[in-house]
Amino acid sequence: MNDPQRHFLRHVLATVAYRGRKAIADAPDGFAEFRGGDASRSPGEILAHIGDLFDWALSLVRGAQAWHDSPPLEWPREVARFFDVLKAFDDYLASDQPLAAPAERLFQGPLADALTHVGQLTLLRRLAGAPIRAENYYAADVAAGRVGPDQAVPTREW
Repeated sequence: MNDPQRHFLRHVLATVAYRGRKAIADAPDGFAEFRGGDASRSPGEILAHIGDLFDWALSLVRGAQAWHDSPPLEWPREVARFFDVLKAFDDYLASDQPLAAPAERLFQGPLADALTHVGQLTLLRRLAGAPIRAENYYAADVAAGRVGPDQAVPTREW
């Protein structure tokens, strides 16, 4: 695959996987239902929404746009779905199938939204009393195609 836009999108997906795994791994019991405020989404609802974003992104690149609001699954199943939808989208981007949506719009829409929501999960971890360690993400070993739960060990945490 020599398309630089597709490669960039795959790197963004790998970044979502890396940061997302850090935000959801070893979450304390009850984290899925924690709320930062009365009107805020729970982590389980946010993770379900992220799954919906990548299902939507996949429908966009296939040229058959479809949106679904999924109710959250139990936490371990929702975590598995997170990585499954990332892999499905990454597999499509790695293929020679045409993109029926511009890469720039995919980034500005579902991908940037997913990054925002991963940040919300990170903030909610802190509010729930289970913060993740800060990290120099520029130094992180993020690689296009690595979108599963097995991510590189952080190199510069504090």
